[in-house]
Amino acid sequence: MAKQDFLVELGTEELPPKALQSLSIAFANGIIDGLKAANLKHSNHQVFATPRRLALLISQLETEQPDQEIERRGPALTAAFDADGKPTKAAEGFAKSCGTTVDNLDTLTQGKNAWLVYRTVQKGSKASVLLPSIVDKSVDSLPIPKRMRWGAKRDEFVRPVQWLVMMLGQDVINCEILGQHASNITYGHRFHCGRPLPLTAPKDYAKVLKEQGSVVADFAIRKKQIYQQVEVLAKTISGHAVIDESLLDEVTALVEWPVALLGSFDERFLAVPAEALISSMKGHQKYFHLIDKNQQLLPNFITISNIESKDPSQVISGNEKVIRPRLADAMFFFETDKKKSLFNFRDKLKPIVFQAKLGSVFDKTERVAKLASYIATIINGDAELALRAGQLCKSDLASEMVLEFPELQGTMGYYYAQNDDEHAETASALYEQYMPRFAGDQVATTTTGAALAIADKLDTLVGIFAIGQLPTGTKDPFGLRRAALGILRTIIEKSLDLDLLSCIQKAIELHTESNSKLNAANNLQELVFEFLLERFRAWYHDEGIAAEVFMAVKALKPAKPLDFDQRIKAVARFTELPEATALAEANKRVSNILEKQGKALANQPVDEKLLREKAEQQLAKALNSKRQEVAPLFQQRSYTAALEALASLKDSIDNFFDDVLVNAEDTALRQNRYALLRELRALFLGVADISLLTTK
Repeated sequence: MAKQDFLVELGTEELPPKALQSLSIAFANGIIDGLKAANLKHSNHQVFATPRRLALLISQLETEQPDQEIERRGPALTAAFDADGKPTKAAEGFAKSCGTTVDNLDTLTQGKNAWLVYRTVQKGSKASVLLPSIVDKSVDSLPIPKRMRWGAKRDEFVRPVQWLVMMLGQDVINCEILGQHASNITYGHRFHCGRPLPLTAPKDYAKVLKEQGSVVADFAIRKKQIYQQVEVLAKTISGHAVIDESLLDEVTALVEWPVALLGSFDERFLAVPAEALISSMKGHQKYFHLIDKNQQLLPNFITISNIESKDPSQVISGNEKVIRPRLADAMFFFETDKKKSLFNFRDKLKPIVFQAKLGSVFDKTERVAKLASYIATIINGDAELALRAGQLCKSDLASEMVLEFPELQGTMGYYYAQNDDEHAETASALYEQYMPRFAGDQVATTTTGAALAIADKLDTLVGIFAIGQLPTGTKDPFGLRRAALGILRTIIEKSLDLDLLSCIQKAIELHTESNSKLNAANNLQELVFEFLLERFRAWYHDEGIAAEVFMAVKALKPAKPLDFDQRIKAVARFTELPEATALAEANKRVSNILEKQGKALANQPVDEKLLREKAEQQLAKALNSKRQEVAPLFQQRSYTAALEALASLKDSIDNFFDDVLVNAEDTALRQNRYALLRELRALFLGVADISLLTTK
């Protein structure tokens, strides 16, 4: 079958830089999926994306679908013909629906059954006929939250479309998409190439754009060029460029012909916290900042120009003029804010609403301060430092700097606390309260910071749950899932022996004390607790822990996350033991037996005099021995060692079920055997409900 390269390019006005990659990937995937559905095979493909184009090159695409054998089964022969062998209405109706007559139908026989069947060969369609609808469908399904129209046209896209290239081999596919007729004409750089560029073959696309159009069409290649140029420039001043991946992607999506240029700013601005300067350079100007060997910010930046200027110094000078007033603003805000203490900023928090039903941000700081102090006491922290940190934790929200740069909340609180001569741990806590800020971020390093981070997140969780605004589906406007995971991570990674139920209850009390109108549900503590435990599920799933292991531990609802985590790891290790399957099956059997008996005799002890069978005597003896062995292990939370010790009960348990009739006719014997099984189950429940593990 003949094969040709296929090229499609949508030329547009400048596309949104942060959406460019997702758009290009979706555009390519949609077309590839369409080719697969049409049974058009091809070899490899290459995706292209620049600010002014989305393109896809498909190598060796089949130019025509293979012929397809079609078989339609009709009525059974018994229903297709009457006693005289004449076609029934069912047979004639089936033949008519297939566009033929009964005489031209075949018979399909399978065993004792037979049917009328219609067989034909459907001629494959040409790729040139199918491709326009495949591309059009891909365009329609792109993840564009808000489409726009342009001119008098009714077509809609993320940006106005200016040209369309669609070629199969050397031939242009005759079609129209988004109001543009397809051609073999592409366009290069807006400034470096002001003329149309004809393409003779799809495979020449990237080469023609680069050599004649001053466009590096491949996103990955352009990104690599920027990275390398930035690295080389940084070395010229013995500096190191801090290349943030998201910024690198955004800059790559802003240029077609990248040229890195080194600029500088007045050293006096270095008196401003580096985070503020970096935020201004990255957020507003998309600059890469540089640091020296001591990790200190240098008074330089690297910008990526989209033109290769004949006089680069003019471009550099222009960028320096643009950044200077922004840095001057940052310095002004910093100096102005320092004239007032963080504590004095608190009054400005009173008019700022945290949530209409939960009061102001000031009210939140009052609750958080008390809760942080409570938590600090439990985790051997300094309650006074935690109280102070809680009172100051949101003060920087009212500062000029954070009003201009919201992303610096917490960071500026740290610097202003230092300026106010607050305790070092209090200052650090103001920065650490938001940790972890994102997946993979570290948790608070100080004890006060950990107490504040937990208190702040827990206050929000309890408050939002109290007013009934729980997360639904993908909607989580208050970031409660992230907050819950942050609480759990902080507790576990800091090895804090903290009881969630008591902390939740304390948070509820603080909310109801400060807001008499708040009618919290009676089961609010349980709701918040369950929500937190469910965050564990996603966490352990990401770590490769089986869902059944999580459920086995969750069944006991350990209130301490650190304890929960230790049990999870112990059960995961237990599942790898050769005895695990048999013990899980035995626990499941015991659980089913005891569940039928209810709790009426739950506290009945084992009467050794009623242990008649040798197997039950051995099991009772083994249980007594293991109980003494694992008691100190439970006390020390050495759950892995405890389960490994209990694994040796396998033979005794197997012998018991092989040789002993649990449901004996004698009531006393039966109840005694139930009591023995309850002791067995209780030992394993000291770690988890092993009966929930999958058995083979």
